[in-house]
Amino acid sequence: MSLLMTAADQNASSSISGAAIVSVSALVFTVASFWWLNARQGRLKSWEPHSFAAIAHGSTARLRFPLVLHNTGAKPIVVQDLRVTFPDEPASHLPFLWTCSPSRLEPGPDEKPDLPAGFVVGGREAQQHFIEFEAPFFAFVPESRDYKVQIEVMVGHRKGWRPLLTFTLRATNIIHPERYTVYNNAVFELTKEDRQKADAALLELLDEQDKDASGQGETKQRDSSNDEGNGTDS
Repeated sequence: MSLLMTAADQNASSSISGAAIVSVSALVFTVASFWWLNARQGRLKSWEPHSFAAIAHGSTARLRFPLVLHNTGAKPIVVQDLRVTFPDEPASHLPFLWTCSPSRLEPGPDEKPDLPAGFVVGGREAQQHFIEFEAPFFAFVPESRDYKVQIEVMVGHRKGWRPLLTFTLRATNIIHPERYTVYNNAVFELTKEDRQKADAALLELLDEQDKDASGQGETKQRDSSNDEGNGTDS
């Protein structure tokens, strides 16, 4: 009789232990599911743009990209700022800063682009934004080659700049650098005529920059000579 009671007690204990394990597992699963669906902090993802707009003329150097931003998590992400850098280029290639948010990729005289302003990408949401970047001053003359470009982002829940997207900018396709227009960023071979046009336009741009630099140097030299002359007369 005692043996039967002992066996029954063991079976009851096993049943209780099994039920407890099932209950705890269900609770853990419920909490984890709630966190995953409602409280998980994700990250921003983006993809290489198929096209871009560019101009590099006089004192103007601008790039405009159509960017798709996807928030992989449940919590909203606040985008505070964006910029473009050239990781493989000399330090003289300053970052292009976010200057405006136009409503389309094709630049035009009738557009009214919004000034930079932070925006929110909701949880598991994807948004398209046209972002225009500009060099702080004219320090970028595109050569007829590919550039490694990195778009960096500053988000509300983290400090500092963080890489968002790295891709190849095919400046070879920029055949009219003096005009603000749209180009394809796909890989394809230009015709010989287009290549010659691009090379000629870029050489002209470089010559203009050299002339401006030499003119500024001569002006400084004349000013220095005048200052020395005035000092001698006194």
